[in-house]
Amino acid sequence: MTSPSIEFFAGIPEELSDVRLRRDRSTGENSVKMTFVNIKAVQGVNSFAKASFNDIRLVDSEGTISIEPKSSKLFWKDKGDDEELAKIEIVFNVGSDEHWDRFMRFMQRYAEANGMEFAAAQEPVDLTKTILKES
Repeated sequence: MTSPSIEFFAGIPEELSDVRLRRDRSTGENSVKMTFVNIKAVQGVNSFAKASFNDIRLVDSEGTISIEPKSSKLFWKDKGDDEELAKIEIVFNVGSDEHWDRFMRFMQRYAEANGMEFAAAQEPVDLTKTILKES
């Protein structure tokens, strides 16, 4: 059985730090915002500096979901004469209910395999549906 993983580069699983699931009430469009803090694909390798992370793979026992984010934001921390990648935030839309259901099955498997659980948002925010938190 395949352990669920999230990859920017094939074969290098990343650790998800946070995920926010949203539904726009006016359009019904679902979107996902994922945050990664310890990015294994670039640890110790500055040749990826200021790189674009324009493809992400979600791999589980059902197969691979390949996603092209609508945006990716890289955050840098100053290390004296150098900068180091601090975190990455990616946002992507999930178009159909079928794709949303598949994404949610992946997230359930990923959460279970990584000691995380789904929790409802604590404050009423129109666009926030759920938040994934470490248990």
